[in-house]
Amino acid sequence: MQAILPIDKAALEIRGLFKAFAGVAAVDGLDLAVAAGEIYALLGPNGAGKTTTLRMVTGLARPDAGSILVFGVDALADPIAAKQMLAWLPDEPLLYDKLTAAEYLAFIAGLWRVPADVASQRAEQLLARLGLADKRDARCEGFSRGMKQKLALAGALIHAPRLLILDEPLTGLDAASARVVKDMLIEIVAAGATVIITTHILEVAERMASRIGIIRAGRLVAQGTMAELAAGHGEGSTLEDVFLALSAA
Repeated sequence: MQAILPIDKAALEIRGLFKAFAGVAAVDGLDLAVAAGEIYALLGPNGAGKTTTLRMVTGLARPDAGSILVFGVDALADPIAAKQMLAWLPDEPLLYDKLTAAEYLAFIAGLWRVPADVASQRAEQLLARLGLADKRDARCEGFSRGMKQKLALAGALIHAPRLLILDEPLTGLDAASARVVKDMLIEIVAAGATVIITTHILEVAERMASRIGIIRAGRLVAQGTMAELAAGHGEGSTLEDVFLALSAA
């Protein structure tokens, strides 16, 4: 397992994280470190604890034990300061059906206290990049699943977070839209942000992620670059080979 990163190089540092539901551990003493400026893929079978972990990082659930640092800020002791640096996009994004796309982005930007002129400029750029410019004045209730996913991503990016956490971000997207989203994530990391994704599309993790962590039963069982993960599983091993071997172990 990778050594603890220095605080100035860690976007996220989790130590001894534990969460149980009805006496059953969903996250069981998880240790995890994500370096600033990387795309990190958190993988695991259904029920491994991925979403529960991310919900605790974003403050939507409180751990029973453990610590969470976001760029060195204690997310449990100072949750507001931690939340100001991150954005969370769940696999089922919540939009407000009666708002238009432009109104939704203005509303989200207002919650983050982004100046109106800055918010307006960012909103137009995001809508254009995500192929939603012609839908800026359309109500969200008429959007397809993929359109809602893209608008929710725009909402997550409107305040330029330092840490972007995405749970199955490509769900419902066609191939062209998925390519746009993947390119955007690579670009924001190149500009200095950090991205954590969960995905069941292993090819996406293999191609995009700087490092990959695999959890099983709420614990980290492997972490590293694709080359490091494959090294112990035979020449020519794919992420699918590694994932299936570790998740079934």
